[in-house]
Amino acid sequence: MPGGSSLRLAMGISIAGSPTQHNGAVVSLPMTEPRTSRPANSARHFISGLGSGVTSAVLLQPLDLLKTRVQQSGSSSLSATLRDLRQSQSLVKSLWRGTVPSALRTGFGSALYFTSLNAIRQHAHQTGILGRRLQTQGRSSVLPSLTNSGNLISGAVARTFAGFVLMPLTVIKVRFESSLYSYPSIMSAASDIRRTQGWRGFFSGFGATAFRDAPYAGMYVLFYEMLKSRLGSLASKPVASGESPTRMQATLASSVNFTSAMFAGAACSIVSNPFDAVKTRIQLQPLEYKNIWHAWYKMVTHEGIRSLWDGLALRMSRKAMSSALAWTVYEELIRRAGAR
Repeated sequence: MPGGSSLRLAMGISIAGSPTQHNGAVVSLPMTEPRTSRPANSARHFISGLGSGVTSAVLLQPLDLLKTRVQQSGSSSLSATLRDLRQSQSLVKSLWRGTVPSALRTGFGSALYFTSLNAIRQHAHQTGILGRRLQTQGRSSVLPSLTNSGNLISGAVARTFAGFVLMPLTVIKVRFESSLYSYPSIMSAASDIRRTQGWRGFFSGFGATAFRDAPYAGMYVLFYEMLKSRLGSLASKPVASGESPTRMQATLASSVNFTSAMFAGAACSIVSNPFDAVKTRIQLQPLEYKNIWHAWYKMVTHEGIRSLWDGLALRMSRKAMSSALAWTVYEELIRRAGAR
């Protein structure tokens, strides 16, 4: 069946009802599971995640710093924080304080997250343990497509794993951004944490971080994939009967991915903000806030429930933009790498 074989090799899929010649007779090819022509390996996902993470961290560092300053004390406000920063010798330098640990943490965190997420999704897609869907026309991504439950579970597991591995850099990043500490370098921060709290200090706030990141990442991947599917269907042309599904053009695909990531990030940040506020307090003042429940109780009783939503606008803005940048850059790098 030379005609059918060449079609399948060129497209990487078999088309239902697509006629082809076999010894002069016309036969129809059955619908089978579509395959990507060149599966991306782990190194490709690691490098793409690293690049997207560093890019978003550097560009959005001012928003992250302002959020940390607002959350470090219930009495701080955005206007007061900006007023204090204006009094510094260099406003630009102050806004980008902590960029190095932030870029390291976000860059390698994104690399680990995207690599582990892809591994989980590829395994689930191939084995069907979390369910899988056939790829449909109008997809803006070359990544595996899972069911809603598959997206929810894979996102939560991958983010929790990456968060645990990168927790020491997260603690250092938060302290660099805070006005409560004046570390001259990353090594001095690490040395001080080790001296005052031991190795356990590098994992301060992991409980709150896991409570924040697992639901956030799970819901994020779920919402992101749902929005991509909906927007992709709206943006793409219907496929006529007997025609093969086609990928979106790169520009349109990037627009769909960017918009989906931005709205998913903004929505999920609202739900997870209380855990982020608690995590910040534990990491900045571990002696005053001993664990997640103690910090939660103390913040609510002393400062009111509103303290759990400190920095929401800043975090929502940063999460929306960082998610949009990171996922759009990541998906585009993977698409280009797979096209070579």
